[in-house]
Amino acid sequence: MKHAVQALLLGTALLTAAPAAQAQKQKAAPNAAATPAAAANAAFPYPIQQKQLPNGLNVVTVPFDSPGLASFFLVVRAGSRDEVEPGHTGFAHFFEHVMFRGTEKYSKDQYNDVLQSIGAAANANTSLDRTVYHMTGNARMLEKMFEVEADRFQNLKYPEHDFKAEAGAVKGEYTKNSASLYTQLNEKVADAAFDQHTYEHTTMGFFKDVVDMPNQYDYSLTFFDRFYRPEYTTLLVVGDVKADEVNKLADKYFASWKRGTYKPDIKPEPAQTATRYVHIQNASFPPLVSLSYRAPAFSDQQKDLPALDVLTTLLFAENSPLYQQLVVKEQKVRFVGGSPNYTRDPYLLTIRASVVKAEDMPYVKEQITKALNEMKTKPVDAKRLADTKSALKYGFLMGLDAPDQIANALSQFIWLTGDVNSLNRFYALYDQVTPQDIQAAAQKYFVPEGLTVGTIGPNATGGVQ
Repeated sequence: MKHAVQALLLGTALLTAAPAAQAQKQKAAPNAAATPAAAANAAFPYPIQQKQLPNGLNVVTVPFDSPGLASFFLVVRAGSRDEVEPGHTGFAHFFEHVMFRGTEKYSKDQYNDVLQSIGAAANANTSLDRTVYHMTGNARMLEKMFEVEADRFQNLKYPEHDFKAEAGAVKGEYTKNSASLYTQLNEKVADAAFDQHTYEHTTMGFFKDVVDMPNQYDYSLTFFDRFYRPEYTTLLVVGDVKADEVNKLADKYFASWKRGTYKPDIKPEPAQTATRYVHIQNASFPPLVSLSYRAPAFSDQQKDLPALDVLTTLLFAENSPLYQQLVVKEQKVRFVGGSPNYTRDPYLLTIRASVVKAEDMPYVKEQITKALNEMKTKPVDAKRLADTKSALKYGFLMGLDAPDQIANALSQFIWLTGDVNSLNRFYALYDQVTPQDIQAAAQKYFVPEGLTVGTIGPNATGGVQ
């Protein structure tokens, strides 16, 4: 989901992938002094400077050799997870749109004109745990980036008729996305897997809430007042910049931004006690089996997520026994794969298989479950484990070759923990993952009590119970 305002041809990267699993994929620094974060054995290869303003805004600078180019990110730690009030889902995503509506100083058209004048491209996207605003452009015009972004974050103003127009656009996006059966299945799985936690609804929100959104103008003002505050936000600048310059501009344009007081009351999800099932009947769509297991929240102190990342890479790589069996030899499956999600609270690890013939869906589920169970009892070969960990870390590093890609990688750890240094702590855990850790993770998480099965097929049920 993204709202784009583009000038010239500068592209920006989406912020959706887990960094290691897809080879791309606490608190902020407590004092106001700039703190270098790079260590001799750190996974992240560039120096990080981090400073916190008295109002709680975290300011992160990464100088990078990109002459004349800089990426400017504002990471807001508010996503659909924070939509705790019944009837008001979808507002984090809504603000991804309405934040481009302008202020008294810069109307929407004037904002676009400024971007064009500095050769910048601006974009935004929303997910479960955050909303990210980013632009990439002329580093010599960094102060103008600060000016226009500080203005809209502190002085956003939209009349009710603009609100209704944008709410209508959100409904249109929801309708368009929901035409995909994959989207429909994702919604059904989330709704089935969660009873109390706000992960029950997707980033788009519940459809009934999206339909009613045009009537919620006053609530939209409340949402902005709650979450568009410095303590929820990190300002990240990467590229042809110096930390002193960034910190000086942050003081100039953001120091007067007032801290808020709101904290959402997010209910923890009770333990699941039995397998749950959802199904979409459709005879003209390729049959699909998805297995969504309860998975841990992100932590840069525990090895569970790195172990699950390595495990799923071993299990679903194209040279793996399972892939070779189902896809290459038997040709019963078009694709099979899965990886952990990195979220602030416990979420799901989903494995999906597109099946050639519907009658093979039970067999495919059985073979995936068998392979998962083997991971519980059969230790991974030491060399294969070492090679996989090396490939994951190398793949991550290979993606760090442009300012927006670097900012993209750092942003995920910012919204997960509030601390950019979490990246190095997390990747250090990969070196510690042992065959026994992988077995323990498989035993802990791949259990029927924590499973939600989703299927798409021609029959009234998925037939995989």
